[in-house]
Amino acid sequence: MKAAMIFPGQGSQYVGMGRDLMLRFPSVKDIYAEADEVLGFAISAMSFEGDPAVLTETRNAQPAILLHSVAAAGVLREEAGVEPAIAAGHSLGEYSALAVAGVMDPMDALRIVRRRGELMFEAGVKQPGTMAAVIGLDRGDVEAICAEASSGGLVAVVANINSPGQIVISGHVGAVEKAMEKAAAKGAKKVIRLNVSGAFHSPLVAPAQSELVEYIRSFDLRDAAVDVVCNADAGIVRSRDEIVDALSRQLTSPVLWSDSMETLLSRWDGPVIEAGPGKVLAGLLKRIDRDREAVPAGTIDDIEKFLARRDGLN
Repeated sequence: MKAAMIFPGQGSQYVGMGRDLMLRFPSVKDIYAEADEVLGFAISAMSFEGDPAVLTETRNAQPAILLHSVAAAGVLREEAGVEPAIAAGHSLGEYSALAVAGVMDPMDALRIVRRRGELMFEAGVKQPGTMAAVIGLDRGDVEAICAEASSGGLVAVVANINSPGQIVISGHVGAVEKAMEKAAAKGAKKVIRLNVSGAFHSPLVAPAQSELVEYIRSFDLRDAAVDVVCNADAGIVRSRDEIVDALSRQLTSPVLWSDSMETLLSRWDGPVIEAGPGKVLAGLLKRIDRDREAVPAGTIDDIEKFLARRDGLN
């Protein structure tokens, strides 16, 4: 069976994620054991029973989410014969998509996102910033608000376009706070400051970009086995060079998730599966296209429901 696979990004983590898969499937237990060895600390314990505050740290959340996502996709493949037809991931999730598409070994992907998280954390310490979600305004309005709020060397930019009417902004604290006030005055339904350690997908994390790309290039990357939709421009990438270029732009570019899903849906009319923790992307997809849905597949219960539904349609 073929399915489009989409993979969540940072913010979807929760303590206990992946534990039920590990207890049921020996292959998942092996993945977590190998990950503990590769990283040099117990990412398994942190994921299954750790301190939520520690798990939420960028340098920990990123490898933990990728690990759960790859494990869930592996269970779908091994236990149900589900293979990706096309893949996409939200920010960090793009690395999960690339691992499942065969571009990089899962443990190499784990090493890369651990380093990515460290670099992003360090960038946030050196250049403090923040992010906020703006609900109920269109992209043009939010871009104009960010431009108005940027002054005196402080910047606010659009960081994520998640779905129509759901946009995330990022930048210096003062500029983002000013943009939040302007968005509320403009008539936004909600304006919510996010609990993050930096201004991700903005110029403030640019210092991390070159070092991350150099690190990525040190690994054995391959062409993708299936189409992968990239965040930076919602285009399709397949070759190694295209992928490295997309990742080099991703860190400071806005995540064009709504556009990415339109690209994916234009190329695939079959089932869509969200592999990994949470159900955020499934919710966003319904806002992007009311006629399409993504089936969550992050827990045993999720996977069993998906398989029962699939078998009922056969």
